[in-house]
Amino acid sequence: MSWLNRVRNSLPFATKRETPDNLWVKCPQCHDMLFAKEYEDSMSVCPRCGHHGRIGADARLSQILDPGYALLPAPQVKEDPLKFRDTKRYTDRLKQARAKNPHDDAFTAAFGQIEGQRAVVGVQDFMFMGGSMGMAVGAAFCAAAERAIEEKCGFVVCTAAGGARMQEGILSLMQMPKATVMTRRLKEAGLPYLVVLTDPTTGGVTASYAMLGDVHIAEPGALIGFAGQRVIQETIREQLPDGFQRAEYLYDHGMVDMVVERKDLRSTLARLLAYTQPQAA
Repeated sequence: MSWLNRVRNSLPFATKRETPDNLWVKCPQCHDMLFAKEYEDSMSVCPRCGHHGRIGADARLSQILDPGYALLPAPQVKEDPLKFRDTKRYTDRLKQARAKNPHDDAFTAAFGQIEGQRAVVGVQDFMFMGGSMGMAVGAAFCAAAERAIEEKCGFVVCTAAGGARMQEGILSLMQMPKATVMTRRLKEAGLPYLVVLTDPTTGGVTASYAMLGDVHIAEPGALIGFAGQRVIQETIREQLPDGFQRAEYLYDHGMVDMVVERKDLRSTLARLLAYTQPQAA
């Protein structure tokens, strides 16, 4: 050992300090390093560039609903009905996803109030297998809509999905008409159905309940579309415009009604519910 190493190791301040690896968050858009606490306090929105980060179901529910809301029980469905296997068994993928998430599948619903306005809120979590729509998601969506009808209150859904869950094949695609029927039942009951489109909302979810709301709200910069941009570009053989399939582009072209920052989302939903849902006698 050299004299320099001996001296350095003997100094009391030379001991390497262990620092937590979760103190910093890197913004996906501007690539600035942010204090995790600062990022969390700003509702997972970058204070530098305004990028709206992806958040889980529990964080979304707590941001939208007043304290004291109650989670709805998740409907039980048959798992792995097709005995599907690719590089892994579908059951193993589910176990892996559940080990990293607090809920059993990608759609979580709760009943409560938004600034005093009664509502059922359903949240799709992209962190659970890309928010993919399978039988569990379809059943949870329909159960939440049914609860809204029972309570005679509005139904708010925050979408985030890569599309249908391929491991369930045609059964996952059947959730599209199933959810569509429930949106029709809400309309027949005279209850508002509000959709918050978050990043990303794509595939079969976009082709069904994500675009059937009475009012469509999008978070800034959210990717919203059916097919991927590369597929569209190769099909039409034209260069797509800047910002294509982003929330602001869809707003400019009449596909969404408003683009709302996350900090204003709760008050916006409360105002819409006050305008649209039946008032208690």
